[in-house]
Amino acid sequence: MSDIVVVGAGVGGLAAAIQLAEAGHRVTVFEQSGQAGGKLAGYERDGFRFDTGPSLLTLPDVFTPLGLGLRPEPLDPVVRHVFPDGTVLDSSSDHATFLDRIAATLGPDAAHDWARLWRRAERIWHASWDSVLQRPVTAATLARLSWRVGDLAAIAPGRSLRSLGRRYLRDPRLRMLLDRYATYAGADPRRAPAALAAIPYAELAFGGWYLPGGLVTLAEALRARCTDLNVRIELGAPVAAIDADRRVHGVRLADGRHVPADVVVSDVDAVTLYRDLLPAPKPLAGLADRSLAGFVLLLGVRGETPELAHHTVFFPRHYDAEFDAVFGGPGRRARPAGDPAVFVTRAPDPAVRPAGHEAWFVLVNAARHGTDWSAVDWRRPGLATAYRDRILDVLAARGLDVRDRLVFAETRTPADLAEATGAPGGAIYGTAGGLLRPANRSPIAGLFLVGGSAHPGGGLPMVTLSARIVADQIGTA
Repeated sequence: MSDIVVVGAGVGGLAAAIQLAEAGHRVTVFEQSGQAGGKLAGYERDGFRFDTGPSLLTLPDVFTPLGLGLRPEPLDPVVRHVFPDGTVLDSSSDHATFLDRIAATLGPDAAHDWARLWRRAERIWHASWDSVLQRPVTAATLARLSWRVGDLAAIAPGRSLRSLGRRYLRDPRLRMLLDRYATYAGADPRRAPAALAAIPYAELAFGGWYLPGGLVTLAEALRARCTDLNVRIELGAPVAAIDADRRVHGVRLADGRHVPADVVVSDVDAVTLYRDLLPAPKPLAGLADRSLAGFVLLLGVRGETPELAHHTVFFPRHYDAEFDAVFGGPGRRARPAGDPAVFVTRAPDPAVRPAGHEAWFVLVNAARHGTDWSAVDWRRPGLATAYRDRILDVLAARGLDVRDRLVFAETRTPADLAEATGAPGGAIYGTAGGLLRPANRSPIAGLFLVGGSAHPGGGLPMVTLSARIVADQIGTA
């Protein structure tokens, strides 16, 4: 039995705490904010309830070993896609059904193209799942993957997601649909690796799911499970430093307390960990490419909107202009996109809105918060309000004018996310795309990393897999 401290009560940290407690360790979790869940958070106002973080649950079987008693409900469509020409395409977790919908909407050639891409995405998924996502990435595992020529060819190192779409898909609307999945990993599809085709495969092959009451109930279930296992969680208890030399000895809290530990599991951003919490800061090569952030509207809406599915995305005419804006580049600063894709979540769940109303979570891709060329100063007076109005105008131009139905409209900027969760710049996934992220086992003995900035990446199932990897490593240390 070891004394283990978990720094951060995000999903990865709580999932790690559960598995370590089940293994017989004494586990304490310190969280800087006043609530558990990290980016998986919620907000309530006037009878409306919003998920302010993830809104779609994928790979639900990943959570089964945690004993949470979840009862997810399948979504059909998983996502409704509204293209610039007005075409509407509903995705489905049943492959044959989705092909039929593509054929009916975009034509049989488009369905044939998607079937070809799907076979490639399936190969990418299985190669990633078997060789990367469930195990630590080390020189040995990468060498083993390199000898599996078929898997390596499927993953297509050096090829971008955009180039994969152009190879397989002739219809520009399907290319646009595929490009959007790069943003699931916080990346630009023009530079994101082709391996990210595993994301739509996972979403559509295993389904998109909803938890009644909102996905924030997952955070509540994780915390309750921790309580059942005698995991001690201290909220409002920021960790100021990790006590370590060649191995960890504990943590020092901001209030001055020193808590000894045999093992420390960090669920804070990897950059923050290595730059700010260790006695000898360590640079992290390859992490300059931070993920994009998000600008969010929380809308209380009168009446019903039958043209919306649970999840609906409205695409712009010039998708690349959005990526140019939010990522910046040589000779151009990042800026709010003038005509972005708009993702609307509207759960038809009576538990999240008053009768006769709807609770809308509206998300657009945004540059992270900061003052350098690749960021936007989201604290600039008037910017959040002006951009809120711009997004409402964009929705109106795309046939969804809700401005005269609003009960209220609140904003959440990347600066707000950075302040609430400690994510540098409000970057959603830490590092943008890619398979190589900071390892779960640090160079310091007894220090481990979980969460979206560490291997295998961001998103609810991935951070939960990171916790499983770490629990296994600690168990064999």
